[in-house]
Amino acid sequence: MQITELTALELGRKIKEKEISVREALDASYQKIEAADGELNSFVTLDKEEAYARADEVQAGIADGSITGPLAGVPTAIKDNICTEGLRTTCSSKILYNFVPTYQAEVIRNMEKAGAVILGKTNMDEFAMGSTTETSAFGPTKNPWNTNHVPGGSSGGSSVAVAAGEAPYALGSDTGGSIRQPSSFCGVVGMKPTYGTVSRYGLIAYGSSLDQIGPIAKDVSDCAAILEMIASHDKKDSTSVARSDYDFTSALVDDVKGLRVGIPSDYLGEGLDDEVRKAVLDAADVLRQKGALVEEFDLSLVEYAIPAYYVIASAEASSNLARFDGVKYGYRSEQYEGLHNMYKKSRSEGFGEEVKRRIMLGSFVLSSGYYDAYYLKALRTKALIKQSFDRAFEKYDVILAPASPSTAPELGKSLSDPLKMYLGDIYTISVNLAGLPGISEPCCLDSQGLPIGVQMIGDCFHEKAIIRAAYAFEQARGRFLTPKITGRDCMADKQKMTKQRNGCPDAAPSGAGEAPTAEIPAGDQCVQNGTDAKEGE
Repeated sequence: MQITELTALELGRKIKEKEISVREALDASYQKIEAADGELNSFVTLDKEEAYARADEVQAGIADGSITGPLAGVPTAIKDNICTEGLRTTCSSKILYNFVPTYQAEVIRNMEKAGAVILGKTNMDEFAMGSTTETSAFGPTKNPWNTNHVPGGSSGGSSVAVAAGEAPYALGSDTGGSIRQPSSFCGVVGMKPTYGTVSRYGLIAYGSSLDQIGPIAKDVSDCAAILEMIASHDKKDSTSVARSDYDFTSALVDDVKGLRVGIPSDYLGEGLDDEVRKAVLDAADVLRQKGALVEEFDLSLVEYAIPAYYVIASAEASSNLARFDGVKYGYRSEQYEGLHNMYKKSRSEGFGEEVKRRIMLGSFVLSSGYYDAYYLKALRTKALIKQSFDRAFEKYDVILAPASPSTAPELGKSLSDPLKMYLGDIYTISVNLAGLPGISEPCCLDSQGLPIGVQMIGDCFHEKAIIRAAYAFEQARGRFLTPKITGRDCMADKQKMTKQRNGCPDAAPSGAGEAPTAEIPAGDQCVQNGTDAKEGE
Protein backbone atom coordinates (compact mmCIF):
# COMPACT_ATOMS: atom_id res chain seq x y z
CA MET A 1 0.00 0.00 0.00
CA GLN A 2 1.33 3.44 -0.97
CA ILE A 3 1.89 6.14 1.66
CA THR A 4 -0.96 8.28 0.27
CA GLU A 5 -3.42 5.37 0.65
CA LEU A 6 -2.78 5.03 4.40
CA THR A 7 -5.18 6.52 6.91
CA ALA A 8 -3.79 9.23 9.18
CA LEU A 9 -3.51 6.86 12.16
CA GLU A 10 -1.84 4.16 10.04
CA LEU A 11 0.69 6.69 8.79
CA GLY A 12 1.23 8.00 12.32
CA ARG A 13 2.01 4.48 13.56
CA LYS A 14 4.50 3.87 10.75
CA ILE A 15 6.24 7.17 11.50
CA LYS A 16 6.44 6.31 15.20
CA GLU A 17 7.80 2.84 14.38
CA LYS A 18 10.41 4.43 12.05
CA GLU A 19 9.11 2.61 8.97
CA ILE A 20 8.45 5.98 7.31
CA SER A 21 10.09 9.33 8.06
CA VAL A 22 8.14 12.57 8.35
CA ARG A 23 9.95 13.88 5.27
CA GLU A 24 8.94 10.79 3.28
CA ALA A 25 5.31 11.31 4.27
CA LEU A 26 5.57 14.95 3.20
CA ASP A 27 7.24 13.99 -0.09
CA ALA A 28 4.40 11.57 -0.89
CA SER A 29 1.73 14.23 -0.32
CA TYR A 30 3.49 16.93 -2.34
CA GLN A 31 4.11 14.50 -5.20
CA LYS A 32 0.40 13.65 -5.21
CA ILE A 33 -0.53 17.34 -5.14
CA GLU A 34 1.84 18.05 -8.04
CA ALA A 35 0.34 15.20 -10.08
CA ALA A 36 -3.35 15.81 -9.38
CA ASP A 37 -3.98 19.37 -8.24
CA GLY A 38 -3.61 21.00 -11.61
CA GLU A 39 -6.87 19.26 -12.45
CA LEU A 40 -8.56 19.22 -9.04
CA ASN A 41 -7.60 22.70 -7.76
CA SER A 42 -7.99 21.72 -4.11
CA PHE A 43 -5.16 23.91 -2.76
CA VAL A 44 -4.92 27.69 -2.73
CA THR A 45 -1.53 28.12 -1.02
CA LEU A 46 1.39 25.76 -0.40
CA ASP A 47 4.43 26.46 1.77
CA LYS A 48 6.94 23.68 1.15
CA GLU A 49 9.91 25.43 2.72
CA GLU A 50 8.18 25.89 6.07
CA ALA A 51 6.60 22.41 5.89
CA TYR A 52 9.96 20.65 5.47
CA ALA A 53 11.50 22.73 8.27
CA ARG A 54 8.57 21.73 10.47
CA ALA A 55 8.97 18.08 9.41
CA ASP A 56 12.56 18.02 10.67
CA GLU A 57 11.47 19.67 13.93
CA VAL A 58 8.71 17.09 14.49
CA GLN A 59 11.00 14.20 13.56
CA ALA A 60 13.45 15.32 16.24
CA GLY A 61 10.61 15.65 18.76
CA ILE A 62 9.41 12.12 18.02
CA ALA A 63 12.96 10.81 18.41
CA ASP A 64 13.54 12.45 21.80
CA GLY A 65 10.07 11.60 23.11
CA SER A 66 8.80 15.19 23.46
CA ILE A 67 6.13 14.64 20.77
CA THR A 68 4.09 11.48 21.32
CA GLY A 69 0.66 12.02 19.75
CA PRO A 70 -0.80 9.34 17.44
CA LEU A 71 -0.84 11.82 14.54
CA ALA A 72 2.67 13.21 15.09
CA GLY A 73 4.41 13.86 11.79
CA VAL A 74 1.30 13.25 9.68
CA PRO A 75 0.81 15.96 7.01
CA THR A 76 -2.47 17.87 7.03
CA ALA A 77 -4.36 20.43 4.95
CA ILE A 78 -6.16 23.43 6.44
CA LYS A 79 -9.24 25.18 5.07
CA ASP A 80 -8.36 28.68 3.95
CA ASN A 81 -10.57 30.47 6.49
CA ILE A 82 -8.53 29.24 9.48
CA CYS A 83 -5.72 31.66 10.36
CA THR A 84 -2.16 30.35 10.10
CA GLU A 85 0.58 32.67 11.32
CA GLY A 86 2.88 33.64 8.45
CA LEU A 87 0.91 31.62 5.88
CA ARG A 88 -1.52 33.35 3.54
CA THR A 89 -5.20 33.02 4.53
CA THR A 90 -7.62 34.33 1.92
CA CYS A 91 -11.07 32.78 2.51
CA SER A 92 -10.75 32.17 -1.27
CA SER A 93 -11.72 35.80 -1.79
CA LYS A 94 -10.15 38.57 -3.84
CA ILE A 95 -10.66 40.95 -0.93
CA LEU A 96 -8.18 38.94 1.20
CA TYR A 97 -5.93 37.79 -1.65
CA ASN A 98 -2.71 38.86 0.11
CA PHE A 99 -3.65 38.58 3.81
CA VAL A 100 -0.98 36.89 5.95
CA PRO A 101 -2.13 36.52 9.61
CA THR A 102 0.16 37.58 12.43
CA TYR A 103 -1.40 35.10 14.85
CA GLN A 104 -2.29 31.41 15.01
CA ALA A 105 -5.79 29.96 15.32
CA GLU A 106 -6.26 27.95 18.53
CA VAL A 107 -6.89 24.73 16.60
CA ILE A 108 -3.55 25.18 14.82
CA ARG A 109 -1.82 25.64 18.18
CA ASN A 110 -3.37 22.39 19.41
CA MET A 111 -2.27 20.61 16.25
CA GLU A 112 1.27 21.92 16.56
CA LYS A 113 1.50 20.56 20.10
CA ALA A 114 0.48 17.15 18.71
CA GLY A 115 3.13 17.26 15.98
CA ALA A 116 1.07 18.17 12.90
CA VAL A 117 2.81 19.29 9.69
CA ILE A 118 0.79 21.68 7.50
CA LEU A 119 0.94 21.11 3.74
CA GLY A 120 -0.98 24.24 2.80
CA LYS A 121 -4.39 25.92 2.64
CA THR A 122 -7.34 24.45 0.75
CA ASN A 123 -9.79 26.02 -1.66
CA MET A 124 -13.32 26.82 -0.49
CA ASP A 125 -16.46 28.72 -1.40
CA GLU A 126 -15.70 32.39 -0.84
CA PHE A 127 -16.07 33.16 2.89
CA ALA A 128 -17.67 29.70 3.22
CA MET A 129 -20.76 30.91 1.33
CA GLY A 130 -21.75 28.14 -1.04
CA SER A 131 -22.34 24.42 -1.38
CA THR A 132 -20.17 23.56 -4.39
CA THR A 133 -16.73 25.26 -4.02
CA GLU A 134 -17.49 27.15 -7.23
CA THR A 135 -17.73 30.63 -5.68
CA SER A 136 -13.98 30.71 -4.94
CA ALA A 137 -12.00 33.58 -6.45
CA PHE A 138 -9.34 30.99 -7.33
CA GLY A 139 -11.61 28.92 -9.54
CA PRO A 140 -13.72 25.84 -8.76
CA THR A 141 -12.48 22.67 -7.15
CA LYS A 142 -13.44 19.44 -8.93
CA ASN A 143 -14.65 16.12 -7.59
CA PRO A 144 -11.93 13.43 -7.89
CA TRP A 145 -14.52 10.71 -8.59
CA ASN A 146 -15.62 12.59 -11.70
CA THR A 147 -14.11 15.97 -12.50
CA ASN A 148 -17.22 17.07 -14.39
CA HIS A 149 -18.94 17.26 -10.98
CA VAL A 150 -18.61 19.54 -7.96
CA PRO A 151 -17.04 18.33 -4.69
CA GLY A 152 -19.63 20.07 -2.52
CA GLY A 153 -18.85 22.96 -0.24
CA SER A 154 -17.84 25.08 1.35
CA SER A 155 -15.03 22.78 2.57
CA GLY A 156 -14.67 21.25 -0.90
CA GLY A 157 -10.91 21.74 -1.12
CA SER A 158 -10.30 19.92 2.17
CA SER A 159 -12.60 17.04 1.19
CA VAL A 160 -10.98 16.65 -2.22
CA ALA A 161 -7.47 16.76 -0.73
CA VAL A 162 -8.35 13.79 1.51
CA ALA A 163 -10.34 11.89 -1.13
CA ALA A 164 -7.59 12.25 -3.75
CA GLY A 165 -4.83 11.19 -1.34
CA GLU A 166 -3.16 14.61 -1.36
CA ALA A 167 -3.47 14.86 2.44
CA PRO A 168 -4.10 12.10 5.03
CA TYR A 169 -6.56 14.41 6.80
CA ALA A 170 -7.77 18.00 6.75
CA LEU A 171 -9.66 20.61 8.73
CA GLY A 172 -12.86 22.22 7.50
CA SER A 173 -15.51 24.49 8.97
CA ASP A 174 -19.23 23.75 9.12
CA THR A 175 -21.83 26.55 9.19
CA GLY A 176 -24.75 24.73 7.58
CA GLY A 177 -23.25 21.41 6.49
CA SER A 178 -19.98 22.61 4.96
CA ILE A 179 -18.01 19.63 6.31
CA ARG A 180 -20.64 16.90 6.05
CA GLN A 181 -22.02 17.62 2.58
CA PRO A 182 -18.67 17.76 0.68
CA SER A 183 -17.48 14.72 2.63
CA SER A 184 -20.57 12.91 1.35
CA PHE A 185 -19.92 14.02 -2.25
CA CYS A 186 -16.24 13.00 -2.10
CA GLY A 187 -16.52 9.65 -0.29
CA VAL A 188 -14.70 10.63 2.91
CA VAL A 189 -15.69 11.00 6.57
CA GLY A 190 -16.45 14.49 7.91
CA MET A 191 -17.53 15.48 11.38
CA LYS A 192 -19.10 18.60 12.87
CA PRO A 193 -18.66 18.65 16.67
CA THR A 194 -21.11 20.14 19.17
CA TYR A 195 -21.02 23.94 18.98
CA GLY A 196 -18.35 25.22 21.37
CA THR A 197 -16.29 22.00 21.47
CA VAL A 198 -13.57 23.35 19.16
CA SER A 199 -12.37 26.94 19.58
CA ARG A 200 -13.41 29.41 16.89
CA TYR A 201 -10.51 31.74 17.75
CA GLY A 202 -8.72 32.32 14.44
CA LEU A 203 -11.61 31.11 12.30
CA ILE A 204 -12.65 33.98 10.00
CA ALA A 205 -16.32 34.27 10.86
CA TYR A 206 -19.27 33.78 8.53
CA GLY A 207 -22.14 33.02 10.94
CA SER A 208 -20.75 33.27 14.48
CA SER A 209 -23.60 31.38 16.17
CA LEU A 210 -23.34 28.52 13.67
CA ASP A 211 -19.67 28.11 12.65
CA GLN A 212 -17.71 25.14 13.98
CA ILE A 213 -14.35 23.68 12.94
CA GLY A 214 -14.14 19.91 12.44
CA PRO A 215 -12.10 17.08 10.91
CA ILE A 216 -12.24 15.47 7.46
CA ALA A 217 -10.53 12.10 7.11
CA LYS A 218 -10.54 8.69 5.42
CA ASP A 219 -12.30 6.84 8.22
CA VAL A 220 -14.13 7.24 11.52
CA SER A 221 -11.10 6.33 13.65
CA ASP A 222 -9.11 9.18 12.13
CA CYS A 223 -11.97 11.63 12.74
CA ALA A 224 -12.19 10.64 16.41
CA ALA A 225 -8.42 11.00 16.88
CA ILE A 226 -8.34 14.39 15.11
CA LEU A 227 -11.25 15.69 17.18
CA GLU A 228 -9.46 14.55 20.32
CA MET A 229 -6.44 16.56 19.19
CA ILE A 230 -8.19 19.83 18.29
CA ALA A 231 -10.96 20.03 20.92
CA SER A 232 -10.25 22.17 23.98
CA HIS A 233 -11.64 24.97 26.10
CA ASP A 234 -10.33 28.36 25.02
CA LYS A 235 -10.71 31.53 27.09
CA LYS A 236 -10.16 33.60 23.93
CA ASP A 237 -13.45 32.27 22.53
CA SER A 238 -16.51 33.31 24.55
CA THR A 239 -18.56 30.47 23.00
CA SER A 240 -16.01 27.78 23.90
CA VAL A 241 -17.28 25.13 26.31
CA ALA A 242 -15.17 23.40 28.98
CA ARG A 243 -15.98 19.70 28.67
CA SER A 244 -15.12 17.05 31.23
CA ASP A 245 -14.41 14.35 28.63
CA TYR A 246 -12.35 14.69 25.45
CA ASP A 247 -11.63 10.98 25.04
CA PHE A 248 -13.49 10.49 21.76
CA THR A 249 -11.43 7.50 20.60
CA SER A 250 -12.85 5.37 23.44
CA ALA A 251 -16.12 5.27 21.43
CA LEU A 252 -14.44 3.28 18.62
CA VAL A 253 -16.14 0.00 19.50
CA ASP A 254 -17.95 -2.31 17.10
CA ASP A 255 -21.02 -2.67 19.28
CA VAL A 256 -24.38 -1.00 18.75
CA LYS A 257 -26.56 -3.50 20.61
CA GLY A 258 -29.42 -1.61 22.22
CA LEU A 259 -28.51 1.69 20.54
CA ARG A 260 -31.72 3.56 19.70
CA VAL A 261 -31.63 4.91 16.14
CA GLY A 262 -34.36 7.14 14.71
CA ILE A 263 -34.90 7.99 11.04
CA PRO A 264 -36.96 11.17 10.42
CA SER A 265 -39.73 10.25 8.00
CA ASP A 266 -39.70 13.94 6.99
CA TYR A 267 -36.23 13.35 5.48
CA LEU A 268 -37.31 10.43 3.27
CA GLY A 269 -40.07 12.15 1.32
CA GLU A 270 -40.26 14.33 -1.77
CA GLY A 271 -37.00 15.79 -3.07
CA LEU A 272 -34.77 12.90 -1.96
CA ASP A 273 -33.08 10.92 -4.74
CA ASP A 274 -34.21 7.28 -4.82
CA GLU A 275 -30.64 5.94 -4.67
CA VAL A 276 -29.84 8.10 -1.65
CA ARG A 277 -33.04 6.97 0.09
CA LYS A 278 -32.10 3.33 -0.52
CA ALA A 279 -28.57 3.93 0.82
CA VAL A 280 -29.94 5.42 4.05
CA LEU A 281 -32.39 2.56 4.55
CA ASP A 282 -29.65 0.00 3.76
CA ALA A 283 -27.44 1.65 6.40
CA ALA A 284 -30.35 1.38 8.85
CA ASP A 285 -30.62 -2.34 8.05
CA VAL A 286 -26.91 -2.81 8.76
CA LEU A 287 -27.26 -1.19 12.17
CA ARG A 288 -30.43 -3.18 12.86
CA GLN A 289 -28.64 -6.45 12.03
CA LYS A 290 -25.86 -5.48 14.46
CA GLY A 291 -28.37 -5.09 17.29
CA ALA A 292 -29.51 -1.46 17.12
CA LEU A 293 -33.18 -0.57 17.61
CA VAL A 294 -34.21 1.32 14.45
CA GLU A 295 -37.49 3.06 13.68
CA GLU A 296 -38.89 6.02 11.77
CA PHE A 297 -40.38 9.05 13.51
CA ASP A 298 -41.74 12.53 12.75
CA LEU A 299 -39.14 15.23 13.46
CA SER A 300 -41.33 18.16 12.27
CA LEU A 301 -40.35 21.76 11.41
CA VAL A 302 -37.99 20.53 8.67
CA GLU A 303 -39.47 22.89 6.07
CA TYR A 304 -38.62 25.92 8.25
CA ALA A 305 -34.91 25.11 8.67
CA ILE A 306 -33.65 26.59 5.40
CA PRO A 307 -35.42 29.98 5.63
CA ALA A 308 -34.46 30.32 9.31
CA TYR A 309 -30.84 29.42 8.56
CA TYR A 310 -30.37 31.80 5.63
CA VAL A 311 -31.94 34.71 7.52
CA ILE A 312 -29.73 34.15 10.59
CA ALA A 313 -26.53 33.29 8.70
CA SER A 314 -26.89 36.21 6.28
CA ALA A 315 -27.60 38.63 9.12
CA GLU A 316 -24.47 37.52 10.97
CA ALA A 317 -22.45 37.59 7.74
CA SER A 318 -23.46 41.18 6.97
CA SER A 319 -22.11 42.16 10.38
CA ASN A 320 -18.96 40.00 10.29
CA LEU A 321 -17.93 41.03 6.79
CA ALA A 322 -18.29 44.75 7.48
CA ARG A 323 -14.68 44.72 8.70
CA PHE A 324 -13.35 44.04 5.19
CA ASP A 325 -13.23 47.58 3.85
CA GLY A 326 -9.83 47.94 2.15
CA VAL A 327 -8.37 50.14 4.90
CA LYS A 328 -5.99 48.08 7.04
CA TYR A 329 -5.43 44.91 4.98
CA GLY A 330 -6.57 43.02 1.93
CA TYR A 331 -7.69 44.32 -1.44
CA ARG A 332 -8.13 48.06 -2.08
CA SER A 333 -9.49 49.51 -5.30
CA GLU A 334 -6.85 51.35 -7.33
CA GLN A 335 -9.14 54.19 -8.37
CA TYR A 336 -11.48 55.98 -5.97
CA GLU A 337 -12.51 59.45 -4.83
CA GLY A 338 -12.72 59.93 -1.07
CA LEU A 339 -13.09 57.49 1.81
CA HIS A 340 -16.68 56.35 1.23
CA ASN A 341 -16.06 55.78 -2.47
CA MET A 342 -12.98 53.72 -1.55
CA TYR A 343 -15.11 51.55 0.76
CA LYS A 344 -17.75 51.09 -1.92
CA LYS A 345 -15.39 50.28 -4.80
CA SER A 346 -13.10 48.01 -2.75
CA ARG A 347 -16.02 45.93 -1.47
CA SER A 348 -17.78 45.87 -4.85
CA GLU A 349 -14.63 44.69 -6.62
CA GLY A 350 -13.34 42.47 -3.81
CA PHE A 351 -16.44 40.41 -2.95
CA GLY A 352 -17.95 37.84 -5.29
CA GLU A 353 -21.60 37.63 -6.34
CA GLU A 354 -22.73 35.08 -3.73
CA VAL A 355 -21.09 37.00 -0.88
CA LYS A 356 -22.71 40.26 -2.04
CA ARG A 357 -26.09 38.51 -2.26
CA ARG A 358 -25.88 37.29 1.35
CA ILE A 359 -24.56 40.60 2.70
CA MET A 360 -27.49 42.43 1.09
CA LEU A 361 -29.97 39.86 2.39
CA GLY A 362 -28.49 40.13 5.88
CA SER A 363 -28.55 43.92 5.85
CA PHE A 364 -32.18 43.82 4.72
CA VAL A 365 -33.43 41.48 7.47
CA LEU A 366 -31.62 43.56 10.12
CA SER A 367 -32.96 46.87 8.86
CA SER A 368 -35.57 48.95 10.65
CA GLY A 369 -39.05 47.68 9.95
CA TYR A 370 -37.91 44.19 8.96
CA TYR A 371 -35.91 43.13 12.05
CA ASP A 372 -39.00 41.81 13.89
CA ALA A 373 -40.64 40.35 10.81
CA TYR A 374 -37.64 38.31 9.67
CA TYR A 375 -34.66 38.14 12.03
CA LEU A 376 -36.51 37.73 15.35
CA LYS A 377 -38.93 35.27 13.75
CA ALA A 378 -35.95 33.24 12.47
CA LEU A 379 -34.45 33.16 15.98
CA ARG A 380 -37.76 31.89 17.41
CA THR A 381 -37.87 29.21 14.70
CA LYS A 382 -34.31 28.21 15.60
CA ALA A 383 -35.42 27.70 19.21
CA LEU A 384 -38.37 25.57 18.08
CA ILE A 385 -36.10 23.39 15.93
CA LYS A 386 -33.83 22.84 18.93
CA GLN A 387 -36.86 21.82 21.02
CA SER A 388 -37.91 19.37 18.29
CA PHE A 389 -34.49 17.70 18.44
CA ASP A 390 -34.58 17.68 22.25
CA ARG A 391 -37.82 15.71 22.12
CA ALA A 392 -36.32 13.30 19.59
CA PHE A 393 -33.27 12.66 21.75
CA GLU A 394 -35.45 11.77 24.71
CA LYS A 395 -36.30 8.66 22.70
CA TYR A 396 -33.26 8.10 20.44
CA ASP A 397 -29.47 8.04 20.86
CA VAL A 398 -28.68 8.69 17.20
CA ILE A 399 -30.64 10.12 14.27
CA LEU A 400 -29.83 8.57 10.88
CA ALA A 401 -30.40 10.79 7.83
CA PRO A 402 -29.17 11.61 4.33
CA ALA A 403 -26.27 14.06 4.09
CA SER A 404 -27.64 15.55 0.86
CA PRO A 405 -30.75 15.08 -1.31
CA SER A 406 -28.58 13.75 -4.18
CA THR A 407 -25.02 12.95 -5.13
CA ALA A 408 -22.70 15.64 -6.52
CA PRO A 409 -24.27 17.74 -9.31
CA GLU A 410 -22.37 18.73 -12.43
CA LEU A 411 -20.19 21.83 -12.43
CA GLY A 412 -22.07 25.02 -13.26
CA LYS A 413 -25.58 23.71 -12.68
CA SER A 414 -26.02 24.93 -9.09
CA LEU A 415 -24.73 28.49 -9.45
CA SER A 416 -27.32 29.25 -12.12
CA ASP A 417 -30.08 28.63 -9.55
CA PRO A 418 -29.04 29.86 -6.06
CA LEU A 419 -32.35 28.79 -4.49
CA LYS A 420 -31.81 25.21 -5.67
CA MET A 421 -28.30 25.34 -4.19
CA TYR A 422 -29.73 26.53 -0.85
CA LEU A 423 -32.28 23.68 -0.82
CA GLY A 424 -29.40 21.21 -1.15
CA ASP A 425 -28.54 21.93 2.52
CA ILE A 426 -31.91 20.81 3.87
CA TYR A 427 -30.59 17.76 5.79
CA THR A 428 -27.55 19.44 7.35
CA ILE A 429 -28.68 22.94 8.33
CA SER A 430 -30.84 21.94 11.31
CA VAL A 431 -27.80 20.40 13.03
CA ASN A 432 -26.08 23.80 13.06
CA LEU A 433 -29.22 25.66 14.16
CA ALA A 434 -29.50 23.31 17.15
CA GLY A 435 -25.73 23.22 17.86
CA LEU A 436 -25.63 19.41 17.55
CA PRO A 437 -22.80 17.07 16.49
CA GLY A 438 -23.08 15.25 13.17
CA ILE A 439 -20.94 12.94 11.07
CA SER A 440 -21.13 11.99 7.39
CA GLU A 441 -19.55 8.80 6.10
CA PRO A 442 -19.56 7.12 2.69
CA CYS A 443 -22.02 4.32 2.16
CA CYS A 444 -21.73 3.25 -1.49
CA LEU A 445 -21.65 4.62 -5.03
CA ASP A 446 -24.67 5.61 -7.11
CA SER A 447 -25.33 4.50 -10.70
CA GLN A 448 -23.00 7.27 -11.98
CA GLY A 449 -20.15 6.06 -9.80
CA LEU A 450 -20.43 8.99 -7.38
CA PRO A 451 -20.26 8.49 -3.58
CA ILE A 452 -23.38 8.53 -1.42
CA GLY A 453 -22.95 9.58 2.20
CA VAL A 454 -25.15 8.91 5.21
CA GLN A 455 -25.36 11.28 8.17
CA MET A 456 -25.58 10.42 11.85
CA ILE A 457 -26.69 13.12 14.29
CA GLY A 458 -26.31 13.09 18.08
CA ASP A 459 -27.50 15.12 21.02
CA CYS A 460 -25.34 17.99 22.29
CA PHE A 461 -22.02 16.73 23.70
CA HIS A 462 -22.84 13.14 22.66
CA GLU A 463 -20.21 12.77 19.95
CA LYS A 464 -19.40 9.33 21.31
CA ALA A 465 -22.84 8.02 20.30
CA ILE A 466 -22.43 8.99 16.65
CA ILE A 467 -18.79 7.84 16.57
CA ARG A 468 -19.87 4.48 17.94
CA ALA A 469 -22.68 4.11 15.38
CA ALA A 470 -20.55 5.32 12.48
CA TYR A 471 -17.66 3.03 13.43
CA ALA A 472 -19.94 -0.01 13.67
CA PHE A 473 -21.41 0.74 10.24
CA GLU A 474 -17.91 1.25 8.83
CA GLN A 475 -16.76 -2.12 10.18
CA ALA A 476 -19.67 -3.83 8.43
CA ARG A 477 -19.13 -1.92 5.19
CA GLY A 478 -15.37 -2.44 4.96
CA ARG A 479 -12.66 -0.07 3.77
CA PHE A 480 -13.84 2.63 1.38
CA LEU A 481 -10.82 3.59 -0.72
CA THR A 482 -10.23 6.98 -2.33
CA PRO A 483 -10.57 7.26 -6.12
CA LYS A 484 -7.53 6.61 -8.30
CA ILE A 485 -6.50 9.79 -10.08
CA THR A 486 -4.80 8.70 -13.29
CA GLY A 487 -5.45 11.54 -15.72
CA ARG A 488 -8.20 13.65 -17.25
CA ASP A 489 -9.30 11.00 -19.79
CA CYS A 490 -9.36 8.10 -17.32
CA MET A 491 -12.49 5.94 -17.65
CA ALA A 492 -13.84 3.88 -14.79
CA ASP A 493 -13.63 0.10 -14.79
CA LYS A 494 -17.29 -0.99 -14.86
CA GLN A 495 -16.71 -4.10 -12.76
CA LYS A 496 -15.00 -2.07 -10.05
CA MET A 497 -17.87 0.42 -10.07
CA THR A 498 -20.35 -2.42 -9.62
CA LYS A 499 -18.34 -3.83 -6.70
CA GLN A 500 -18.20 -0.40 -5.05
CA ARG A 501 -21.96 0.04 -5.37
CA ASN A 502 -22.35 -3.28 -3.61
CA GLY A 503 -20.13 -2.12 -0.75
CA CYS A 504 -16.70 -3.15 -2.11
CA PRO A 505 -14.21 -0.29 -2.58
CA ASP A 506 -11.76 0.38 -5.43
CA ALA A 507 -13.13 2.52 -8.23
CA ALA A 508 -11.72 5.13 -10.57
CA PRO A 509 -13.05 8.55 -11.67
CA SER A 510 -14.18 9.44 -15.14
CA GLY A 511 -14.31 12.55 -17.25
CA ALA A 512 -13.07 16.08 -16.75
CA GLY A 513 -14.33 19.59 -17.25
CA GLU A 514 -12.98 23.10 -17.64
CA ALA A 515 -14.10 26.14 -15.67
CA PRO A 516 -12.80 29.71 -15.71
CA THR A 517 -10.70 31.14 -12.91
CA ALA A 518 -11.73 34.47 -11.39
CA GLU A 519 -9.39 37.38 -11.94
CA ILE A 520 -6.87 37.96 -9.13
CA PRO A 521 -4.58 41.00 -8.90
CA ALA A 522 -1.42 40.55 -10.97
CA GLY A 523 1.49 38.79 -9.34
CA ASP A 524 -0.56 36.25 -7.40
CA GLN A 525 -1.10 32.59 -8.29
CA CYS A 526 -3.78 30.18 -7.20
CA VAL A 527 -1.18 27.84 -5.70
CA GLN A 528 2.03 29.40 -4.51
CA ASN A 529 4.71 29.17 -1.88
CA GLY A 530 3.93 30.92 1.40
CA THR A 531 7.06 33.08 1.02
CA ASP A 532 5.80 34.36 -2.32
CA ALA A 533 2.47 35.21 -0.70
CA LYS A 534 4.19 37.42 1.85
CA GLU A 535 6.01 39.26 -0.94
CA GLY A 536 2.66 39.92 -2.63
CA GLU A 537 1.27 41.95 0.28
